[in-house]
Amino acid sequence: MTKKTRLLLKAAGCAGALLLALGVAAPAPARAEVRIDITKGVVEPLPIAITSFAGAGGREAQVGSDISKVVAADLERSGLFRPLDPKGFLQTPDQLRSGEPRYQDWRAVGAQALVAGNTTAMGDGRMKVDFRLWDVAAGQYMQGLSYTATADNWRRIAHIVADAIYKRLTGEEGYFDTRIVYVAESGPANARKKQLAIMDQDGENHQFLTDGKSLVLTPRFSPATQEITYMSYFNKKPRVYLFNIDSGRQEVLGDFVGMTFAPRFSPDGNKVIMSMAQNGNTDIYALDLRTRRQTQLTDSPGIDTGPSYSPDGQRIVFESDRGGSQQLYIMNADGSGQKRLTFGEGRYGTPVWSPRGDLIAFTRQRGSNFALGVIRPDGTGERILTESFHVEGPTWAPNGRVLSFFRDVPAGDGRGRSAKLYTIDVTGANERRVITPLDGSDPAWSPLIP
Repeated sequence: MTKKTRLLLKAAGCAGALLLALGVAAPAPARAEVRIDITKGVVEPLPIAITSFAGAGGREAQVGSDISKVVAADLERSGLFRPLDPKGFLQTPDQLRSGEPRYQDWRAVGAQALVAGNTTAMGDGRMKVDFRLWDVAAGQYMQGLSYTATADNWRRIAHIVADAIYKRLTGEEGYFDTRIVYVAESGPANARKKQLAIMDQDGENHQFLTDGKSLVLTPRFSPATQEITYMSYFNKKPRVYLFNIDSGRQEVLGDFVGMTFAPRFSPDGNKVIMSMAQNGNTDIYALDLRTRRQTQLTDSPGIDTGPSYSPDGQRIVFESDRGGSQQLYIMNADGSGQKRLTFGEGRYGTPVWSPRGDLIAFTRQRGSNFALGVIRPDGTGERILTESFHVEGPTWAPNGRVLSFFRDVPAGDGRGRSAKLYTIDVTGANERRVITPLDGSDPAWSPLIP
């Protein structure tokens, strides 16, 4: 996606610069409106009718149809919505282009919420897309917004529309206008080819970022910018790189004296935290990207690695075997106040702080069994979300509601097992496979695209 394309979307689609659909002002809050309570462990998906976004015909009609399908797919994949079959709708998209819907017709098909939209080709080659959201149960209009972008950028508009609907009906920020970077794997088990790949959160717009000539590991998105940090082996020597998605520019952060592991950004994007092995000991260091100055944060006889900042940048969670077994620890951002977080059986690793700050995701190994779980920063409330032979690499969606991870599954072709990407709700429900062209591991979720 080009910088120019994002600027067009930002100018027409961000809060404070949105055009109200059909020029209708936003209404006062409804007295009894549809709202999903997502604090419960199990949520009954909300039946929602999403009509094809009406267009004048030709390209407009096709784009409108495509947008509505992506919006429906995004909402359905969240597990919180159940899009209804359009074949049962009693009103056509054209009949919804203006005026109020016939609420009794939508109640008859079981809808609790209704989405309709329009696509309009503009003289400069761009496409204007607007949508409206109604509370069918209360018979009230809820929201209407417009976006303008190039017609070939329709898929991103669909994700932005889905985010707006998700936020209006759940009260939480959406996560559909995001991307996932991961390690694409291919080849035999003893000679795996690993290259960086990136895609939209639904698996579309897939592309490879590296050619696979050098082994790549642990890609991580910056929470503040569209940049990635990752490890790569150049001439059998580990290096930490920065990759700018906008420009495709790649920069070496440095050839460090010892082996480096698990680089990850600070919340403001100005630092990279990682572990380095020096003089036979592995400790955690912070690297200031502006000055290239390194600061050692831990100094223990054990292996300290896997660091992750809290969203306010004040604390760091990491894994260490300093106490005899691999467990999670927390410290202040300057390395002070180090204390143990987990005391359970097994080995705890790969901690990642939620963007909300309320939970830390981790993996736990007991024998040959792996589990993905979450725990509060004070060490309470440990919960396991999913278990299997091997799960690894948790990463949070920017709203802190959904996690992505990878799992080894039977390959079915004599190669034993292969790695596949999945998503799961923070409650442990709605586990979904993310389809990729090759095997996939080590996912990293981007912030919302600016």
